[in-house]
Parts: sequence; C-alpha cells; structure tokens
Amino acid sequence: MSVIKTFLITGVSSGLGKAFAEGALAAGHRVAGTVRNANAAKEFVATAPGRAYAVLLDVTDFESIPEAVEKVEREVGPIDVLVNNAGYGYEGILEESPLDDMRRQFDANVFAPVAMIKAVLPSMRARRSGRIVNVTSMGGFITMPGIAYYCGSKFALEGISESLGKELKPLGIYVTALAPGQFRTDWAGRSMIRAGRSVADYDMVMDPIRAARQAKSGNQSGDPAKAAQALLQLVAAQNPPVRLYLGADALKFVENKIEAMRAEIAAWEDVSRSTDFA
Repeated sequence: MSVIKTFLITGVSSGLGKAFAEGALAAGHRVAGTVRNANAAKEFVATAPGRAYAVLLDVTDFESIPEAVEKVEREVGPIDVLVNNAGYGYEGILEESPLDDMRRQFDANVFAPVAMIKAVLPSMRARRSGRIVNVTSMGGFITMPGIAYYCGSKFALEGISESLGKELKPLGIYVTALAPGQFRTDWAGRSMIRAGRSVADYDMVMDPIRAARQAKSGNQSGDPAKAAQALLQLVAAQNPPVRLYLGADALKFVENKIEAMRAEIAAWEDVSRSTDFA
C-alpha cells in the first residue's frame, strides 16, 4: 500500500487543480485545497469528508499565505506535496495589452507560487523531505503569438523551478515543473482573460489564432483525470524529473523547438564563438 501523503493544492475548484485533488483523494491521500469562496469550500470538503480540507485563500494576497499554510500544518499535518496549480491564461497582442494586466498575470502565475513555496519550505527543510510541483505549461518553453504575457510568466516559473530544485535537492526536497499541453479544461474558455483589439496591423496574426483557440476550447486532447494519475506517479517517484511534459502535443511542440534551436545554434556558431578573447 502506498504511503498516505498530505497535499496542498492551489486552485482546486476547477480545471487541472480539481482533477489533481480528485485523483489524490481517490488514492487515499489527504488534500488541503485553496478555494476563493465559502460555497466552493463547502463543495470541496463534501468530496471526501475528513480528508478534503478547504483553505479560503486568494493566492495573490501574499501576506495571507504564511498564516494559511501554518493553519494547514497545524490542523491537517505536515505538507508532503505542494502543487502550485492556481493561475490563469491571458491572451493579447503585447502592444495592445496594458502593463497592469502583465503585473496581474505575474502575480498569479509567478509571485503566488513563489510565496507558497517560501511558506512551506521551513517545515520541509526541518524534515529533509518534500515535493514541490509547479504547474507551468508547454508555453513555458515553446511560444505562440498572442500569449506573450502568459508565456513570459510560465518561462519565469520554469526557470525558478529549475534553479530552486538545485538548491533543495541536497536537502531531500524535489522540485518538478509540470508542463501540460492542451487539456480539456476552461483555460481557453471562461478562465482566460482576453485583451481588447485596437491595432489593425495585427489582425492577420491574431484573428485566426483567437478564433481557433475559442473553437478548440472544450475539445482539447488532454484528459485532466489522466493528468492527475501522472501527478501521482510523479510524486511517488524516488528520483522525479526536473520537468515533466503532459500530452503528445506538448512533446511534439517541444521536440520541434529543440530541433529548430539546434539548427539556429549551428548556423550562428561562428558568430557565437567570435566574441571570446583570442
């Protein structure tokens, strides 16, 4: 029988966060999940009374995070697995997208996960044990036009995760960036914030992308329940990967980018090497 763990998962009301919580609970684990309101809290607790614990928390309220984590550790137990899932997608041409929207995107997708990590680390360090899973995206390595703010936030979280993992591995704490492709959630639907359009020069780029993304919403190839099973395999692994892509689409896009990078590096190798002192 597998060891029962205590998970802290952010954003369990919908999407992958909900699937992750359901999968962990079905496997017999305890799950503390962050929710935004009392109704969502009641619904979550009802999914597995005695093992599902609702944490009322807006993860962008950074000052409230340490107290919330302390309460989980006091009332539920030491956190074995932190899953930073909460976040959202932002679609918009960079020139047309307000800087305040970028700040909000980074607050949710970068600063909130870091604040959660900083809150759980003292206990994990003391126990020399713990798993941190930061849900990034294939958009943390590949890019597409029209989601520059989103890709920027996920690139940032990928870099933070990789560097943090090197700091923590000697202490028995493992960090993995979990990078999904396109999954059948509301990410591209009601959960996505879309900037307004104002510059006609970008119509040829943005109009077909926006239409295709909206048409595909609800028909993506990724199965959230299977992503939850992959998460459970990940946290049970003795030597978890630094990065785990989910979905055949993510693998295809990432492999294509790596090939393109190799070709570009080779084409410009002489210039790259020419900048050293002789």
